[in-house]
Amino acid sequence: MARILIHEPHPDVRVLLEAVVRRAGHEPVGRGELTSDETPELMILEPASADGLAAAAKLRRRFEDLPIICASIEPPNVASKALTPVAYLLKPFRLGELESAIAAALR
Repeated sequence: MARILIHEPHPDVRVLLEAVVRRAGHEPVGRGELTSDETPELMILEPASADGLAAAAKLRRRFEDLPIICASIEPPNVASKALTPVAYLLKPFRLGELESAIAAALR
């Protein structure tokens, strides 16, 4: 079971992402739920959120190999590409696509 950090600004979408993560057998965690010495195994990010993009960039500097899945309403841009996400899903996407991206990222 992996701890997956979800950085999604919309509460209803976050609840859906948490459900998919749990269904895949993993533990979803939120922005304030990790202590400074804990490392998530994966991050799911809405890069259209400036706050989320900044948090991901900070994590990327600390953990170069942290896999990031972008799940966004906007297509990739320079800032999101700089994170080198393992997958980029455009909303709306099928939940199975997210499940497959999670499985691939954690291999």
